[in-house]
Amino acid sequence: MVTIVETKKEKMQKLQAIQTFSPWKSAFRSLRKNKFAMAGLIFLAFMFIFCFIGPFFSPYASGATNVAKMHQPPSSTHWLGTDQLGRDVLTRLMLAGRISLTVGLVSMVLSIFLGTVLGAIAGYYRGIVDSIIMRLADILMSIPGLPLLIILGAILAEWKISPDYRIYVVMLMLSVIGWPGLARLVRGQILGLREKDFMQAAEVLGLRDRRKIFHHLIPNVVPILIVVATLSVGGAILTESVLSYLGLGVIPPTPSWGNMMTAANSLMDFERRPWLWIPPGTAIFLTVISINMVGDGLRDVLDPKGKR
Repeated sequence: MVTIVETKKEKMQKLQAIQTFSPWKSAFRSLRKNKFAMAGLIFLAFMFIFCFIGPFFSPYASGATNVAKMHQPPSSTHWLGTDQLGRDVLTRLMLAGRISLTVGLVSMVLSIFLGTVLGAIAGYYRGIVDSIIMRLADILMSIPGLPLLIILGAILAEWKISPDYRIYVVMLMLSVIGWPGLARLVRGQILGLREKDFMQAAEVLGLRDRRKIFHHLIPNVVPILIVVATLSVGGAILTESVLSYLGLGVIPPTPSWGNMMTAANSLMDFERRPWLWIPPGTAIFLTVISINMVGDGLRDVLDPKGKR
């Protein structure tokens, strides 16, 4: 009899322990069970360490050119060989990763901020405000993103903006074309949430609109925002790489994975010097795949409608 009572107590304690988990803790526990998502997360952590800390341990971080060592194949001195100016490819791969990852993260933050705020305002106020914001979003969404970016990049090239400031312009361009889709998603969620009981209670309490939007409505769409933000980083990295490959994004001497891939434009480099373009191409591929794996894992955990 004592054994049965103890067993029931243990079951009750376990049940209470399970019930005390917050939604975020439960989501993290579920995410840890997803092997693909955890593999992607581990690789991304390695990539950040590789790109942001690795250059401090490289003797070639200064980026000094050495024509006497140009186009050398991989060796014990230069693990990934040297480029057309005698610079170490491995070090440039790290420095380029800083730029590409920073562009992806910053443009994602800007697009998430714009899309969330504008979508929440449109969904909450509706009427003329909703019409103006959504029509602006429709105009931007009706224009193909990549051709628009190529046109803007060509205009910026004519203005001869300094390479040091070009990266900020690229971030702004990517964020401008990235917010409309998110704004529509947030607007749809807000339209449903504003009719819930907790919003009626907030109305009775006489809370200001700003408090209702930023303290009650937007926190309820955070799980969806996390999923969208994760997946949009990979898209931003790919778009930046395409623009830089075409010479319309980040331009030398500032390195990025995209402008390192321009070595594949030359048939001789493509055939005889694969160490110039395979490392950045592999870095782009693995990073974007890892981001998508993490994003898919977060979608399964945080988005109830998207669970398989």
